Amino acid sequence: MEVKDETGIYLVKLARFAAKIWICEGKEPSPLLPMPEQAKFSTGAFVTVKTRIGDEAHLRGCIGYLIGIKPLFEEVIDLARESTLNDPRFDPVKEKELSSLIFEVTVLTPPEEIVYNSPEELLNNITIPGDGLIVKYGRTSGLLLPQVPVEQDWDVEEYISYTCRKASLPTDIWKKEKITVEKFQGVVFTETDPEGEIKRVSLN
Repeated sequence: MEVKDETGIYLVKLARFAAKIWICEGKEPSPLLPMPEQAKFSTGAFVTVKTRIGDEAHLRGCIGYLIGIKPLFEEVIDLARESTLNDPRFDPVKEKELSSLIFEVTVLTPPEEIVYNSPEELLNNITIPGDGLIVKYGRTSGLLLPQVPVEQDWDVEEYISYTCRKASLPTDIWKKEKITVEKFQGVVFTETDPEGEIKRVSLN
């Protein structure tokens, strides 16, 4: 899915607007109008919230749907609530924090399983920049969005290892056992500053 700039900008504006209504009024917001046609499509999406402190942005919440279960605009409204109020890693966002938050929306392609026969072959099938990763083993799973290894300056081996850690698995399990690894791509749009300009993120 080629996401148009107008769609990405709309979704980020919607994420901030919806979060403000959820946090300040405790009710479900109506979508912003006019709405781009692409915002009515169904595909996976994540809403990421970061706190701007000086020149750095620190994760404040991130929740998403791997596959589309609703139209994108409905997903973003839901995920604006979940990422600000219900991410179990963080306390709920307070109204006074909104002016220091950066909102980011990632639109996902459907995940595809990587077929591999050796750790080396697994590494060769992962691309940075480009791929998001999902690791599954038994009943546990972990996911990292495609922008994460770029932001952290990881190589492919570090990337798969940290994804395993996200799944609460040993970081080297992929070297010793056959695990399920899926990859997907994402188109990322973000505020450059709190309530600021919204841009498409280049992962190169």
